[in-house]
Amino acid sequence: MCRELREHENLLQQKTGLVLDPYFSATKIRWLLDHADIDVKNIIFGTIETFLLWRLTKGQSHFSDITNASRTALFNIRELKWDTELLNIFNIPVSILPQVKPNTFDFGFCDPEWFGAAIPITAMIGDQQAAAIGQACISPGLVKSTYGTGCFMLMNTGKMLIQSKNRLLSTIAYQIDDQLSYAMEGSIFVAGAAIQWLRDNLKIIQNSSETAELASSVADNGGVYFVPAFTGLGAPYWEPEVRAAIFGLTRDTRNAHIARAALEGVCYETKDLLLAIENDGVKNIEAIRVDGGMAANDWMMQFLANIINIPVERATNVESTSLGAAFLAGLKAGIYTKLEDINNLWHADAKVHPRMKAVERDALYSRWKTMVKALRMTAN
Repeated sequence: MCRELREHENLLQQKTGLVLDPYFSATKIRWLLDHADIDVKNIIFGTIETFLLWRLTKGQSHFSDITNASRTALFNIRELKWDTELLNIFNIPVSILPQVKPNTFDFGFCDPEWFGAAIPITAMIGDQQAAAIGQACISPGLVKSTYGTGCFMLMNTGKMLIQSKNRLLSTIAYQIDDQLSYAMEGSIFVAGAAIQWLRDNLKIIQNSSETAELASSVADNGGVYFVPAFTGLGAPYWEPEVRAAIFGLTRDTRNAHIARAALEGVCYETKDLLLAIENDGVKNIEAIRVDGGMAANDWMMQFLANIINIPVERATNVESTSLGAAFLAGLKAGIYTKLEDINNLWHADAKVHPRMKAVERDALYSRWKTMVKALRMTAN
């Protein structure tokens, strides 16, 4: 469906900040309307926060927050509304869509049946935007990178909506009352999921923490490169047909080399995103703030700093998404007085500085680019 709609890609990017890809909601909604036995008069749509709100309020609230709405490929992030032209292109009736509200809003009350009281719901926000709030990335130029199942890098651009020329996403970072902030984002579909694959499919580890010890047990990657494109390549490539591959296997390859290559691959992909940001005109990034389960891996954090040649700051609380959402709820509820209060709540657990020579870093990354190029050629 996306291939058939290629002529509209530039228009979609201008209006939504997204690329035309199966990752986003519009084509999925259209497919369901075309193939499921449903009457459009009897359905409503929502991304996950809309669904949860609907269930928690027992059907009293059908809202989306502005950050989640901006990921449907139907929401105009310049005019801040569902876009009529895009709705016509995808042939989706606006009547099924939720009302879009700022991230802090009186969304309704949990039905007392769920938790014993009518608890007010005062904030909703997208996953990565919540992590940015949790990481106190509320000033333009601050960058966070979350390493969970996937990896998502987001840079606050303030009031400036930067249209990426390198296939990064332009998006809304947050809206609090009339205070609107934009961001640029790069999406890596598989990060921690690659480690889960080593554990559950290859069974070369029993838990994810073993990868740090395995990686440090060998002097180098042994020429092994792991491109974890199990569900396609995300930013800055956006090639859903590409599949994962491990390159450079020899008779000397051990479990440790494969585990190390999996960790290194996520770091190389992070460098891909940073270079795309720099090529879009953003220079002099002083540090990136990291969170998510993989951020607890000390070996990976050091290699990440080495390969991107920028200091890495790890949050004390690596569950920044939950923290950011909770902070916004407290802001609307009056527990906090202003957004800037979160600066006092954020603390770094560690700051890791690069310590790899440029010639080694360049050689490793150049080899990575060769592997990715070969994989993309195979897919095409």
